[in-house]
Amino acid sequence: MNKRVVFLTGTRADYGKIKSIMNALEKSNSFELLVFVTGMHMHNEFGSTYNEVLKDGYKNVFLFINQRLGTPMDTILANTIGGFSSYVNEFKPDLIVVHGDRVEALAATIVGAMNNILVGHIEGGEVSGTIDESIRHAITKLAHIHFVANEESRRRVAQLGEHDKRIHVIGSPDIDIMLSPDLPTWDETRLRYGIKFDDFGIAMFHPVTTSYGNMSQYSKNFVAALLESGKNFIVIHPNNDMGREFIVEEYEKLMDNEKFQVFYSVRFEHFLTMLKNAEFIIGNSSAGIREASVYGTPAIDIGDRQKNRYIPSCQIVNCAYCLEEIIKSIHNLSGVKSSCTLDFGTGNSTMKFMELIAGDIIWKTPLQKYFIDKD
Repeated sequence: MNKRVVFLTGTRADYGKIKSIMNALEKSNSFELLVFVTGMHMHNEFGSTYNEVLKDGYKNVFLFINQRLGTPMDTILANTIGGFSSYVNEFKPDLIVVHGDRVEALAATIVGAMNNILVGHIEGGEVSGTIDESIRHAITKLAHIHFVANEESRRRVAQLGEHDKRIHVIGSPDIDIMLSPDLPTWDETRLRYGIKFDDFGIAMFHPVTTSYGNMSQYSKNFVAALLESGKNFIVIHPNNDMGREFIVEEYEKLMDNEKFQVFYSVRFEHFLTMLKNAEFIIGNSSAGIREASVYGTPAIDIGDRQKNRYIPSCQIVNCAYCLEEIIKSIHNLSGVKSSCTLDFGTGNSTMKFMELIAGDIIWKTPLQKYFIDKD
C-alpha cells in the first residue's frame, strides 16, 4: 500500500511555499497525498483562500475551521490540536509535513510527536524577531525530520541538538515556483486583478505580536508614509496575528485613493508576478527578504519582525517604525533592480524532497529522539 503523506496548510503564505512538493506527490504513483486545510484559509476576511487549494485539484482535501476572527493564538493551538488529532486517527498518515513557524504547524507537530507519527518540518533553522522564532524552534525539537533551506539553517538545527542524519538541505520549495517558466505573465496578472498602475510598490505589513501595545502607532506611521510618498501601491492585507485590527483600520484611509489598490489576498503565482514587476516592496513581510531577493527587487524592511534574517544591503534596507525614517527610505530608493540571489535554493527543492522520500532514509528515521551535544 502507498505511504500516506499529509500536508497541513494554514495560510496563503505557507501554501505557496509547499505546493510544488504537494503537486509532485499528487502525481506520484508511490504515495497518497492528504491535505489538511485550516487557519486563515477558512476566513472570508482573508480571502477564503481554501478555494485556491481546492482549485489545484487534489483528491484528498479536508477543511477545518480552527478559529473565529480575533481568537487568541493559544486557543487556535488547542483547537487545531483537537481537530488534527481526530483527523490523523481517522486517516492514519505515515508522515506529517509542516512548514515554517505558524501555530497550526506547531499543533500538527505536537499531534504527530504524541501519536508516534513521523513529522517532517520544512524550513526550520531560520531566525527572525518575534514569537514566530520560538514556535519554529519548538517545532524543530518535536519534529523527526528536517528539510532545511541552506547550510546556515542546517547548522542552527544541529545546534538545537538534532542529529545530522535527521537534517536534509533541500533549499526553499517556493523558489521552484519562482523560477518556473509557467508563472502568469504580467498582462495575465494585471487583467485578473485589475491592476491600473505601470509603476508601483507592494506594501505588506503584519502585526508584531510581541509589540502589540505599539501596533496602533506603527500602523498609523506606515500608512501615513505610504500616503505622503506620492507613489502607487498594491496593498495586501495582513495575517491573522494579534494586532491586525490596527493595520486594517488604517487601510480604510486608502480605499478611495486612486494611488492604492488593496487586496485581502493574492494567489501566490500572481503575487510573484507582481513582485517581479514591482519597483520595490515595503513592510515587514518575509517576502521582502526571501522572494524579493530572488528577483532582485529592492525591499524596505520596517522594524524588527525579520530581525536577524538578513544583512542589510543596497537591496534590503532596514528602517525604524517612525514616520520620518520610512519616508526617507522610500525617497532614497534607487529604483534599480539588483542581481538575484539564490541563497535559499536553486529551484530543485521538489526534486530533492522526492528523491529523499522515495528512498529508505526518511522511513527509517527513529521516532525516539536524543539530544546530540555539540563540541
